[in-house]
Amino acid sequence: MEAGSRYGGARQHRPSRYNAADVERRRRLLRRLLPTVAIVAIIALAIGLIAGRDPGRAERDTVQKFAALWVRGDYRAMYALLDERSRAAVPQAEFEAAYREAAAIATTRSLTAGTARSQEGGVVPIALSVRTRVFGTVHGILDVPVSKEGDEARVAWQPSLVFPDLQRGEQLTRETELPERGTLLARDGAVLAKGADRTSDIPDVAGQIVGQMEAIPEAERSLYRALGYPDNAQIGASGLERIFQQQLAGVPGGRLLGGSRVLARSEPRPGGEVKTTIDPEIERSAISMLGGRYGGIAAMDPATGEVLALSGVAFSGLQPPGSTFKIVTLVGALEEGIAKPTSEYPVVSEALLSGVPIQNANGEYCGGTLVASFAHSCNSVFAPLGARLGPQKLLDVSERFGFNEDLGVPGAAVSTVPPAAEMGDDLNVGSTAIGQGLVQATALQMTLVAATIANDGRRPVPTLELGARPRFVRVTSPRVAREVAKMMDAVVSEGTGTAAQIDGVTVAGKTGTAELRSTVAPEDGEDVPDHLTDDIPDTDAWFVAYAPSDRPRVAVGVLFTEAGAGGDVAAPAAREVMVSSLQRTR
Repeated sequence: MEAGSRYGGARQHRPSRYNAADVERRRRLLRRLLPTVAIVAIIALAIGLIAGRDPGRAERDTVQKFAALWVRGDYRAMYALLDERSRAAVPQAEFEAAYREAAAIATTRSLTAGTARSQEGGVVPIALSVRTRVFGTVHGILDVPVSKEGDEARVAWQPSLVFPDLQRGEQLTRETELPERGTLLARDGAVLAKGADRTSDIPDVAGQIVGQMEAIPEAERSLYRALGYPDNAQIGASGLERIFQQQLAGVPGGRLLGGSRVLARSEPRPGGEVKTTIDPEIERSAISMLGGRYGGIAAMDPATGEVLALSGVAFSGLQPPGSTFKIVTLVGALEEGIAKPTSEYPVVSEALLSGVPIQNANGEYCGGTLVASFAHSCNSVFAPLGARLGPQKLLDVSERFGFNEDLGVPGAAVSTVPPAAEMGDDLNVGSTAIGQGLVQATALQMTLVAATIANDGRRPVPTLELGARPRFVRVTSPRVAREVAKMMDAVVSEGTGTAAQIDGVTVAGKTGTAELRSTVAPEDGEDVPDHLTDDIPDTDAWFVAYAPSDRPRVAVGVLFTEAGAGGDVAAPAAREVMVSSLQRTR
């Protein structure tokens, strides 16, 4: 048998792919290529050796990292890159303070770093661009000294490294030029405040609402220094001057200096003209109705949140809101279904909560339907309703109305309701529900409560800038708002707020008579406290309202401290402000 493949097939002869001439040609080509291949290999090896022995790479990486941390504002991590000698000479707190101070002087907004360059004489340069509020974008080179080599490379820090292009021994300073302050206008274009002396076309109105210019408070100096202001500059400290400080102030100019060298310069940009929502005639009415008494009056358009007038301490004075707060409690009770307009309550003079009597105003008897109880402001109904609603739900609905929240008006006090855990037992929750206890509110806040009902349950965000886009916060459903609105109508038509009636106009309102010292009258045989025998009333007078009820154009809030009953004192004042507003907004 002939030999074959392992698979049993017969061996077959395969002719070679190359003949002798081909083989010889391949050998000659290979001999010619060998020197070239060797050269390429040598060059590659040399490049690799050079790259591996690059004496500046680690130093550049250290400087690049130092700059990257600076861009992020991570001064603590920057400090960790300093060499031992630098850390011994400059404590970390001093190091960080130096960078913050330089940023404030330059009015730095942001920083951009380039790529670290090759080391020259122990210094690694890196390009930096500093975007500032006052001087535009400042471009420069930061020459960073580096000690040691390789992985041990560290920054040999010096004070000139706090800003690009500073030279050794130079200090970063600035010379400031303040711009002309902008003009404040009323909604009809009348000048409220203009020029350096802040003169006005209508000083009787301006004196009440514009506010004062004062020196920068110590606590705010660092903030204003970072905006480019010198420490002795005047800023808006109150009223409209404070509210519109940023728009009116413009942008300072001047020179940024490294020693005596000018690093950057800019021209001051004057403040803009601000047209406010203040209506001079409505403001005059609010001023007149306040009559020099301590209190506040606010008026606003509920459809836009535009504030038409503010007099006295309308947005800064906090007082217990008394029964005007029952609007808030009523919304919560209706939402939770624990009361409805037809609910009936006993006609009594007081209610017991936690074993303590809470009396109606002057000990009067009231009750009946929920509508009648609200119209006649029955503590004996609404304190227990609040207790049934409970502290958490009472807090929740209060905060939807804007309590415990910054209203976005600079200088406005925050109206507050205590946390649920701090309301305590039924007595304290009930006291909160009728606007007593620890509840505090401004006239502006309670105006917003009325405006929310006028606006079908949407709370307008207040604004004093004419033309600002209206914004709203949903507080409750339109159905609940309409039910509350009908009860507010009853307050003015037949309840405690009849003094706010306007001929031909349906007014919705709520009175408040806030007890300042006690909500419990002394029992028989007890001594009457001295404050109850004083000539000064023991109550704040409140009234909140809107009109016309069917198509609201104005909402008002009135507070007179230690002035008596809301229906007697605050309601008539609110009426006059509403009349003035309706005449102006037809």
